[in-house]
Order: sequence, then structure tokens, then C-alpha cells
Amino acid sequence: MRPSEEVEKIKKLFPVGTRVRLIHMDDPQAVPSGILGTVDHIDDDGQLHMKWDNGRTLALIYGVDQFETI
Repeated sequence: MRPSEEVEKIKKLFPVGTRVRLIHMDDPQAVPSGILGTVDHIDDDGQLHMKWDNGRTLALIYGVDQFETI
């Protein structure tokens, strides 16, 4: 579990509604690289729960998954 200060930092960096592009996710259930999505919410562990443009809802892990804001 991340410290609450780090989670608050992530929430400020990626407020709800932020659009991102996935660069790489090392996960067998990963959405395709290059896909766009919108931050739906950030949980208490600092994971960015996404609404991907292909209809999926897989979360991003800040500091592990590679993505950029657009």
C-alpha cells in the first residue's frame, strides 16, 4: 500500500477525466499499447482506474505501467 501523501500526489497529477495513452503494460490481460483512455478514479493504493476507448476498464499502476497524458 502506498503512503497517503503519494496517493494524493498521483490524484493531483492525474485528476478524474485526464486522458492518457498507454505505452506499455506488462500484464497478460493488458489492453493494447497505443490505446487511449480516461481516468475514472484513483483508489487508495494509487492505481488509476481507467475507462479505455475499447470499452475495457483495466487499472494502470503508476511507476510500473508506461503511459503519457494527452
